[in-house]
Order: sequence, then structure tokens, then C-alpha cells
Amino acid sequence: MTLAPYVRILGRGPGRSRNLTLDEAQEAMALILNGTAEPEAVGALLMLMRFRGETPDEIAGFVRAVTDTLPEWTGARPDLDWPSYAAGRTRGLPWFLLSARVVARAGVRVLLHGWNSHQSDGASVRDALPLVGITSITDWREASATLDRDGIAYAPLEVISSRVLDILRLRDVLGLRSCVNTVCRVMNPAGAAHAVQGVFHPPYLTLQAEAGAVLGLRHLSVIKGGGGEFERNPAKIGQVHGLRDGEPWQDTLPELRDETRRLAETETPRDPAYLGAVWDGTHDDPFAVDIVLGTAALALETAGVAQAGAGYDLAQQIWRDRH
Repeated sequence: MTLAPYVRILGRGPGRSRNLTLDEAQEAMALILNGTAEPEAVGALLMLMRFRGETPDEIAGFVRAVTDTLPEWTGARPDLDWPSYAAGRTRGLPWFLLSARVVARAGVRVLLHGWNSHQSDGASVRDALPLVGITSITDWREASATLDRDGIAYAPLEVISSRVLDILRLRDVLGLRSCVNTVCRVMNPAGAAHAVQGVFHPPYLTLQAEAGAVLGLRHLSVIKGGGGEFERNPAKIGQVHGLRDGEPWQDTLPELRDETRRLAETETPRDPAYLGAVWDGTHDDPFAVDIVLGTAALALETAGVAQAGAGYDLAQQIWRDRH
């Protein structure tokens, strides 16, 4: 088989074209992943999907195809899936990494995973990992053991699936992002029971939530975060979409601070070393701490270890006791 039938479905013209069904999307992505699809057809398919706008069924179908190719997960599964696939041209330090550590201190097994490009100085997630005490695994089989030991781990996309990374990096050839960025955020590679996701463009709030529902996820929170990461601005009212017990859900996140600031406007230099300094208490930045705690609060509520509205108090308690 070739991708031609699927390209034809998407590109036949006004009044005749349509989006792919769930099964069609899964079949098309399977062809892309096994390397039998012509590169011209891959580019055409991805760009037609971008032009038309992806549907939840298309994203879910792609995710199912990706999941079928992933290495088998061994050991206890993580409790919380935390993807990180933002570009981050305008973002500051990745404070959400400290949020993930706070969540792990609550006994939640957190699997971070990702790949980031076009990042500004100081925004590199991977450069920050060793400075905040998070292990980056080099083999998928290590992940469960690392979670057993630390309660938290980071899995680079190339360790999860080098083929998916190749498709993601077609952005360098095509000049535009494709739906594969969304697929990576939604794919939940280890089958965690709960997930948090960030988006940059607000329409993706509902797209990712609905794709999660199609895939059978029951607990999910999606926010418009810094650079597209799951990272909350404590100086803004925010919207959160997702799932609770498998049902569509949304809420409003109140301001935590009475001021106007962007996430990158902390009092901390853009040097990843300061992430560790804030964690160990040798550097003080109240705004940055509220980024950490506000983000952790929503993740704790998503993971079910804090009731709705009680996540911030739990995050504060863990922060005070972190040493």
C-alpha cells in the first residue's frame, strides 16, 4: 500500500475532500512509521492535515499507530504522563521541572518525555535536568527502574522512538510544524493513568482533550502554558480543559498574584543553575516559586492526590518540607 489514497481523501478539493477517520489515520501513520511511504507523500499528507486542521480522531489514530511500534513497557507504570515538546523561543527557565519534582514528592510516579527545538538561552530542558536532580534515561528498559528509585524520570523522544523523531524533524524540511507535535504530546508512551499537557495555541486545548477521550484516557489537564509547556502563569487567569473520570471537563484557574507579568519575567537570570539554587533555597524568587507551585497544584489535582482546589496547599506543604 501507499499513502496515495489517504492524500487523495484529504486533498480532492472543495466539496469532495474530508478528514481521515480514526482507522484511516492509524493505517496512514503505520505506513509512515514502517518506512514504506514515499517521502513526497508523507510531506503532502502532513501539510494537508495542517491546512485542513487536525481532528481528534486523526490525532488518536496516529497515536494508536505510534503506540503499536513502541518498545514494551516493563514494571510498574507511571502515575502521571508529562510531555515536553515546546519550541520555547520566548520562554524563560523551565520551572515546570521543579513542579514535576514537587509532584513526585507526593508519591506520584512522574514520567517526563520530550524533544525541544529552537529554544532561547537558558530554556533548554535537557541542560536543566541534571541541575534539578532528574535522570534522563538512555534506554527505555531503564525507565521503570528509575521511577522505582527516584519517583521521576525523563525519557528523550529518540529513546522512545527514533522514527517518530525523524517525522517530527520534517519541520526543518517543510518549514512548518505538523500534527506530529500534537501526537507526541498525546501519546502517553508508558500508559500512565493521568496526564498533563501544555499547548501554545488555544484551539489545541479542546483538540488534545478530545483526542485523549478517544484514546480512553480518564484524567487529563491541558493548559496554555509558557512556550507551549505545561507551566502555569500565576499572574494570569487561565483556562484548563481536559477529562475527569473520562468525561469532558473544564475550569478556570484564578490568579495567584495580583500583578501583570509574563512567565519569562522572573527575578532570576536565565541560567539553568538557578533552578537548583531555588530548589535548595540559596536563591529567592517568589514569582518563580509561584510558577512552580501553581503548576504543581494542577498536576497534583489531575493525579488525584489532591481534591479540586486543594492542590496549592499540598504543593506549598511539600515545598516547605522538601529538604
